[in-house]
Amino acid sequence: MPAESDMTKDRAVRLLWEYHRMHQPPEPADIIFVLGSNDPRVAVHAARLFLRGLAPLLLFSGGTGRFTAGQSVSEAERFARVAGQEGVPPRCMLIENRSANTGENIRFSRALLEREGVAVRKVLAVQKPYMERRTFASMQVQWPGVETRVSSPPLTFEEYLTPELTGDFVINAMVGDFQRVLEYPKRGFAAEQPVPGDVMRAFECLVSLGYTAQLMR
Repeated sequence: MPAESDMTKDRAVRLLWEYHRMHQPPEPADIIFVLGSNDPRVAVHAARLFLRGLAPLLLFSGGTGRFTAGQSVSEAERFARVAGQEGVPPRCMLIENRSANTGENIRFSRALLEREGVAVRKVLAVQKPYMERRTFASMQVQWPGVETRVSSPPLTFEEYLTPELTGDFVINAMVGDFQRVLEYPKRGFAAEQPVPGDVMRAFECLVSLGYTAQLMR
């Protein structure tokens, strides 16, 4: 492994990006659980998984969060519209539109499924690439008893960037998410995850370069 002094910004970004992505092949599930965000490509990816026949139901979860405050519609409703444009029938979608963070996504969605009488043993959770691991870790603790796989749009870091989702914005976001992967198990929010040494050095490198905007204080 390279010494810390050899850790360039580009290498650090790629190491952290690939750490967040768990590379789990999608498998059939009882529901596709779509966690809302500021990126509609997540909804497109979820819709395509549904249209492949991987689950009979899409559950969109999300009110507003860190990056979507001020939207005129909830994350879940926006994503459901995108899925409808991709060809998903409205009868195959459920919407949870009150949650403001990953824990509430899970808790409120579980309650909605219970009210609807939907039994769930296997979940295919869909998120942004740099939130796959934190979602997986959160599901392990906050939705015990179900088998979870995670999926996201299959994009490299460079492919993920857009005029709105700039390099600096995304690096700040994934540095913040990595910190949460470390800290949330201590608070009982998520399961501990293995962290290779080079990935920890990548995080420390990016923090030292000033990518601290989304760190918890």
